[in-house]
Amino acid sequence: MTEHVLTIDLGTSGPKVALFTFDGTFVDGDFSPVDLNVLPDGGVEQSPSAWWTGAVSAARRLMGRTTIPPDDVVAVAVTSQWSGTVPIDRDGTLLHDAIIWMDARGAAETRRVVGGALRVQGYEPRKLRTWISRTGGAPALSGKDSISHILWLQKERPDIARATWKYLEPKDWLNYELTGRCTATYDSIVLHWVTDNRDAARVDYDPSLLRICELDRAQLPDLIPATSVVGPLTETAAKELGVPAGIPVVGGTPDLQSAAIGSGAVRDFEGHLYVGTSSWLTCHVPFKKTDLFHGIASLPSPLPGKYYVADEQEVAGGCLEWLREHALETGDDFGRLDAIAATVAPGSDGVIFTPWLNGERTPVDDHTLRAGWHNLSLGTTRGHLVRSVLEGVACNSRWLLETVEKFVGRPFPWLHFVGGGAQSELWCRIMADVLDREIRQVEHPIRANARGAALLAGIALGRIGVDDLARNVRIAKCYAPDPANRAIYDDRYAEFRTLHKQTSRRTKRHDRRAT
Repeated sequence: MTEHVLTIDLGTSGPKVALFTFDGTFVDGDFSPVDLNVLPDGGVEQSPSAWWTGAVSAARRLMGRTTIPPDDVVAVAVTSQWSGTVPIDRDGTLLHDAIIWMDARGAAETRRVVGGALRVQGYEPRKLRTWISRTGGAPALSGKDSISHILWLQKERPDIARATWKYLEPKDWLNYELTGRCTATYDSIVLHWVTDNRDAARVDYDPSLLRICELDRAQLPDLIPATSVVGPLTETAAKELGVPAGIPVVGGTPDLQSAAIGSGAVRDFEGHLYVGTSSWLTCHVPFKKTDLFHGIASLPSPLPGKYYVADEQEVAGGCLEWLREHALETGDDFGRLDAIAATVAPGSDGVIFTPWLNGERTPVDDHTLRAGWHNLSLGTTRGHLVRSVLEGVACNSRWLLETVEKFVGRPFPWLHFVGGGAQSELWCRIMADVLDREIRQVEHPIRANARGAALLAGIALGRIGVDDLARNVRIAKCYAPDPANRAIYDDRYAEFRTLHKQTSRRTKRHDRRAT
């Protein structure tokens, strides 16, 4: 018998369910899409019921076709999109659709809570000092953190706020559905900004931060390490998923943290780049540090006692999906879009795309920032549009790379590349050229989050150790920067940064007029 983990990876596009061995070997997987509800007031929501229905459907298809006997599945592990809020009552009934990480409706309430008579960059100095010293960061003024969602519910949906028994992150809500137990992990709770993170191995709620954030401790779940077992899988959930009841459900971790593990770049200062709907570039570090002005902080890792560099760029692969669905309207799959982009020379003949479709988080926290194409002409083709999207996301990643390298105090000689974007050979080459770094394409890159969840389960259940993680992840191919493209991408990147300054000034003027 070979032991397997059933993983549920809840992305913004929907849940992916997969089977892994404890050493991180991918066996098979399935996916169910879930709709995104984008509201005219800046709200972005999803149905948790659709998450669960999608996960169950994917699991049934997977278990129905696999040759792995159900009894060989000995654990369940969840990873998911982060910075979301699911309110439930004492019976576990959903009170509101999930407010997800793209939702900015809580910005005004967040600015009220973090501010005061005297403000520095929008924050009252004493509050800011308390947040940074205890949490490692502070609530983002964009209003997209979990704390902002709760503040918005309290202000705009007071009946729901009063009826709420617990506010749960998406991962922790899935664990509740699997076990009937209400918990959060040290890492998933961070974006509520009410925990003392000074000891990464012992994180707990801080009474003074709860007061500042106007949160009731009773409405928040108890905390456990990511490598703890939440509880046994219930009979009901087991029957729906097609695996044995009573097997352990591991605490798990949000997507940013699980990708850090599933990328295989787990030693201190080993970096990885993730491109899915959103994007990030991070590594583990042996210190607690904060760069509030660029939205970067070292926060508790799911690995016991460690910190990782937290940052996020709002829309990355989502730009390519938006292009396919709303601009080209060709029905081309992503492989076809790659082929179209490959017909255009590096630099896209001067066409530049700025990927800020939903504002930005890092290295600028600006929810008003917006995307655009620049330097279009009568000669611009579909190929230029597609390639410029790939290059625009890469330029944004270079901006983040510079900021992260300054934060950690050293350059990355190479980066492990994971997420759906890493499936594209062309994007790997563009990333290598624009970032001027060797790009190491991880095997099955779209499964990095789920692989990280499976490896965490292996640690939680004593099947592997932390020292085993790096050697359990394989590299499919390495891409070295092409010196012939250095000058053209340096020029495009300089223009990209200039376009940000111009766009930022325009959107800020528009935002002031709108308010």
